[in-house]
Amino acid sequence: MNKFKGIHFEVSERKILLRIFDVVFVLLSLYLVGIVFKFNYFNISQTNFYWTIVLGVYLNFIGSVFEMYNLQVASNQFQIIKSIILTTSITVLVYLLTPLYTPVLPSNRIQILIFFIAIFLALFSWRMIYLRFFASNRFSKKVILICDNEQLKELVHGLESADPHYRVLGFVNSDSANTKKTDSIKIKNIDINNLEEFVKKNSISEVVIASQKTDGITVGLYNQLIHLLENGYIIREYTQVYENLTQRIPVQYVSRDFYRYFPFSRSNQNHFYLLIVRFFEVIISLTGLIIGIIIVPLIVIGNFLANRGKLLYTQERVGKNGMVFNIVKFRTMVKNAEQEGAVFATLNDSRVTPFGKILRKSRVDEFPQFINILKGDMAVIGPRPERPVFVNEIAEVMPFYETRHVIKPGLTGWAQVNYSYGETIDDSLIKLQYDLYYIKHRSIFLDVNIIFKTLSTVLLYRGQ
Repeated sequence: MNKFKGIHFEVSERKILLRIFDVVFVLLSLYLVGIVFKFNYFNISQTNFYWTIVLGVYLNFIGSVFEMYNLQVASNQFQIIKSIILTTSITVLVYLLTPLYTPVLPSNRIQILIFFIAIFLALFSWRMIYLRFFASNRFSKKVILICDNEQLKELVHGLESADPHYRVLGFVNSDSANTKKTDSIKIKNIDINNLEEFVKKNSISEVVIASQKTDGITVGLYNQLIHLLENGYIIREYTQVYENLTQRIPVQYVSRDFYRYFPFSRSNQNHFYLLIVRFFEVIISLTGLIIGIIIVPLIVIGNFLANRGKLLYTQERVGKNGMVFNIVKFRTMVKNAEQEGAVFATLNDSRVTPFGKILRKSRVDEFPQFINILKGDMAVIGPRPERPVFVNEIAEVMPFYETRHVIKPGLTGWAQVNYSYGETIDDSLIKLQYDLYYIKHRSIFLDVNIIFKTLSTVLLYRGQ
């Protein structure tokens, strides 16, 4: 067994590490503050230990909303400081305002300030340690690729951009017909006979096989891979690695025999899951419509002053099983926005009115869609409902696109919260990968994750 591979943390391990030590550092900080400053608001004892549990739950919940456990954010000093400030502020506010589960409000207001500073400094200290130590190159995951020469650049970019701690140190060219060197990317070309030696010398953690030409996996290469496997090295197939890192399906690397590689989530046929989801959809829709009715007067005034036209508009969209329905939204574009035919909406689209931009950024324009959810045309979570003209256009050039229609389209979804607004066919391909990932892995856990990310998008005003 190989005992000398470099230490690294998987994505899930780093997220767990962040969550646990957020709570540990905060509780330790409050304990030390209590000793040094005679801080009486948050005393930890056997009779009130549940205060610590509530604080830990609040930190993890609110931290998720403000992207504290997004690894790209956690690896960026500016972004993580912003998230720490927001998380600390909201956590302290909510904790102070729930005295049934937390200590009674302190009579000395300086203790509230001490409480805030103690939590902020604890989170800040731990995250700087993570940034300087755990997020550094010393914990990078070193891998080698076995792939065709022409694939190398795209494969390396796809893996390393998804995880900044994922480093491709070398590759074995599995295409014997193409031995031309790739100058555009500096990755060491490993001779097949030296593969095992290179793996051991460079503390490689994983071998990723991405070759689409089976004749490239020679008997000699196969035997070396078996020997590495027997010595404790991990050997994985590229689409599996890509899916785990990016949380989307790499449809461009899956053959046309797609359904062999695409086991649909059992949740799609789980009647109990679907019943629970439908129950919450009705509750969320009714709540959304009540909020919408309350803010309608403001929208009417804004529409009269800035949009000058109809308040609502309807548009055909493709739903489950390809059935077409009419979606309802607050109007955000100028009159006759598509005189020359249907086109993709773009970033900073000139057809969107100033008031329409506010509605889109805040996602208020989508409130009327709760009517579609109550009617059953849409779900709260699912692929974005697309227009028939675009569906037909994209399906002609993109395999598997209409697979999105095996479930209801959603008000929000895995693609919507992970990728910017689609402006081109290429954008649609990336969003399709996210949609297929959701269909494949659909579950309560993934639904809750999407809800958290949606709250982040709305609260941080990142709508489009």
